[in-house]
Amino acid sequence: MTTDGALARLIRSSADRTTAAGAEGCDLCAAPVADEHAHLYDTGQEEVRCVCGPCSVLFAGAGAGDGHYRLVPRRRVRLPKVDTAVLGVPVGLVFFVPRTDGTVTAQGPSPAGAMRWEVDATAWQELAGTCPQLAGVQPDVEALLVNTVHGLDHHWIVPVDDCYRMVALVRREWRGLSGGGQVWPAVERFFKDLTERP
Repeated sequence: MTTDGALARLIRSSADRTTAAGAEGCDLCAAPVADEHAHLYDTGQEEVRCVCGPCSVLFAGAGAGDGHYRLVPRRRVRLPKVDTAVLGVPVGLVFFVPRTDGTVTAQGPSPAGAMRWEVDATAWQELAGTCPQLAGVQPDVEALLVNTVHGLDHHWIVPVDDCYRMVALVRREWRGLSGGGQVWPAVERFFKDLTERP
């Protein structure tokens, strides 16, 4: 065995460990997950968790996970303009999540993460009466995502993991007090890249 061979193996081994440490893993079983992978919504912690394919199958049925974990659907539906003024949230980039307990929350991105407000559930029901697709939004795991900033007019039903990706993007790109020159073009690209999925 030569020193060069041992050193080369050590370097390769270290690089392999670094790559493995940077790879995303399933939050339930620690198996590696693909770039495109499923998510679970943890109702107790109110967090989205990454899961591998086999673990996601365990939570596919209604009532699986005893209500603690809910599989986040992949559905995306582009909506016509929805007049959200009745919900009383005075920001243009926001997502609304109906909850299992009947409440509705609004969350908007900020440099510090998501800001959260309680929305009048009766106002949500009135809005759902004018836009029937909203009545089918799955509590906790789907949201109405709205962007009316800078004259845009985007209204989507999306999985909540899309909303959290948008919050992370705003947090990452925000500069200074007003957001800087990068954040709004990045948000526009985010919405441009959304595609409908059944």
